[in-house]
Amino acid sequence: MNNDLRSSELSLISNATIKYPLIFIVGPSRSGSTLMLQWLASTHQFSYPTNLLSRFYGTPIIGAKIQRLLADPKFNFRDEILDFQTDINFVSENGKTKGAMSPNEFWYFWRRFLPFQDIDYLPDDILFDQVEIEVFKKELYGISNVFEKPFALKAMICNYNIEFLNKLFEKAIFIYTKRDPYANIESVLKARERQLGSRELWYSFKIPEYYELKKINDPVKQTAGQIYCINRAVEKGLAKIPKNKKLIVEYEEFCEDPEKFYKSLAYKMKAQGYEIKEKYKGPKHFEVTRKKAGNTEIIKSYSDIVKLYKNK
Repeated sequence: MNNDLRSSELSLISNATIKYPLIFIVGPSRSGSTLMLQWLASTHQFSYPTNLLSRFYGTPIIGAKIQRLLADPKFNFRDEILDFQTDINFVSENGKTKGAMSPNEFWYFWRRFLPFQDIDYLPDDILFDQVEIEVFKKELYGISNVFEKPFALKAMICNYNIEFLNKLFEKAIFIYTKRDPYANIESVLKARERQLGSRELWYSFKIPEYYELKKINDPVKQTAGQIYCINRAVEKGLAKIPKNKKLIVEYEEFCEDPEKFYKSLAYKMKAQGYEIKEKYKGPKHFEVTRKKAGNTEIIKSYSDIVKLYKNK
């Protein structure tokens, strides 16, 4: 279908212009990024990639039009179509959600443009040379224009290329989901076991330090290195981003008071020329998982990694 619809998509791309800010979620895996995307979706102030839209990764503007036709109450003539679940239930498993309208990670779309090979990273100058930049930009503009809302999506595949994204998009906000490192390490180890069957196997994107970290046989220390290096890269990238284009979200603080971050995001959005007029009506708090995370092994492994990479 993506191939069959491609010629029509190209005509839509040519007319796409920037109208709404984009929201890019960055940070380590298991840091609360899925909850963040689900929360943004639940406010109804942002559009987002759904499990339905993800099927149209090659023609997302057409996919967005089809989704609105099927799921938007505005086009539900005499209740002919009531099959699409639109409520967000804040349930996921390793980033995966259930339901046609539930948030999707949208990695197939990203990989259409990013020429990454074995490692999920290339220097920015190579990306500027090899990425179909105008098509990439206009696809995202076109999606948000169809939904008539800012478009929010995960961008952790570009944790090491934040400056590249910032240069492409004048109207954009980077939300950095950051979690207590001990809890983050423990959560990734559990995800390795659940999804891959062993904590010895690498989970998530292969970062630039991948081969170096793979030489560490201890999975706890290896995972500690993974989380430390990603946080370091994100913080380095965000250091070059203007204040009005970034929002650092501590997972634990967000769970305690999501409304506070809604107000902060609304302020950032206004600086981007978009006003959120709706008052917050979402959950007052979320349960913080792994409150007492950080056994002796994790704490020591993280300390060793910090010492190892401190001057690198």
